[in-house]
Amino acid sequence: MTNFAFRKDVQTRIDEIREADILVGIPSYNNAKTIGHVVKAVHAGFAKYFPEKKCVLVNSDGGSTDGTMDIVQNTTVEDYQSVLLSHRVSPFFKLTTPYHGIPGKGSAFRTIFEIANALDAKACAVVDSDLRSITPEWVELLLKPVMDNDFDYVAPLYHRHKYDGTITNSIVYPITRALYGKRIRQPIGGDFGFSGRLAKFYLTKDVWETDVARFGIDIWMTTTAIANNFRVCQSFLGAKIHDAKDPGADLSAMLYQVVSATFDLMETYGDVWKSIKVSEPGPVFGFQYAVGLEPVAVNLDRMLERFSLGVRELKDIWKEFLPQGVLAFLDKAEGLKKEEFNIPEEIWVEIIYSFAVAAHKKKMNREHLLKSLTPLYIGRTASFVIEAWNSDAQEVEEKIERLCKVFEEKKTILMERWD
Repeated sequence: MTNFAFRKDVQTRIDEIREADILVGIPSYNNAKTIGHVVKAVHAGFAKYFPEKKCVLVNSDGGSTDGTMDIVQNTTVEDYQSVLLSHRVSPFFKLTTPYHGIPGKGSAFRTIFEIANALDAKACAVVDSDLRSITPEWVELLLKPVMDNDFDYVAPLYHRHKYDGTITNSIVYPITRALYGKRIRQPIGGDFGFSGRLAKFYLTKDVWETDVARFGIDIWMTTTAIANNFRVCQSFLGAKIHDAKDPGADLSAMLYQVVSATFDLMETYGDVWKSIKVSEPGPVFGFQYAVGLEPVAVNLDRMLERFSLGVRELKDIWKEFLPQGVLAFLDKAEGLKKEEFNIPEEIWVEIIYSFAVAAHKKKMNREHLLKSLTPLYIGRTASFVIEAWNSDAQEVEEKIERLCKVFEEKKTILMERWD
């Protein structure tokens, strides 16, 4: 573990605060538009649900130039009665600091973990800085399972629009569930609760100079907690409304990052995932209810064009590692009209597992390999959009459940090819 030194002003502030019961971190980079709302929600959550506890809010910033850190410093809840509070509210502490190291969310989180460790915080959470749907209740839901029920990791459970979170729905959730045996629905959700004990454990891992520090942090945190037998649960937070992205637009960088981190973790925890046969649901906290969601725009024609172009241009790369049947299927699918277009679950699972094995066996340059997945992912997403066009939230969830089961059924094939 490399030695971590705080800036002098931050160290002084840590010395003043000395210790904390609860710490909530907000990583940020140019989030002046949304971060004030997030800070207010966290502050109100502290006051409402943890009035007797010593609470600290940490903003770990990546060098914002739009006044994000000033907004954090100057934002408070002026009127406690507006959040139905009349009791005495313990003072809460605020710390804003630019983080050090490789630019990226992981480096921001590392700073939050280090401050939590220095203050010996018992329960911690991190929340995204672009959230528009966060409420004070999120603070309770992410921290109470740690404080009262001795859980180490609280993953978020949200309702999202059926076309939002397509990387999670089609790859990350099904593969994480099949590999590690825990049904954590949002393994890269961005808002998590965790124990001080787990924060200390994260800091012992030598990943802070790797891609985890840049972008792989969410899936790394989830997988590390599950694979090392920490106690894991989920909390229902309602709707996740943030700065959403069109699933057919440029998600290729994010896709590459998340898949790369997921495959790296398969190397780290090979002994763990090979021994797991089935998945199981875990404890869920929070009252579940239906929510109205903001629509996500989808450009189907553009998605199908990108899929077809990819098949034509990348076939020679895929020949190296995709099964013959899959290649023949893609050839046929490339010319299909929108009404007939469909990439079934079985084909999709074959594709993902084949990419995982090719990465493991170093079949070719890793970046070329993983970036060549983009048109296939866009094709599968288009197929899902067409299939789910008239489906409600419940039906969409059933489709995702079906995909997960195929990932679990075909895991034996992955294991045979892996070794």
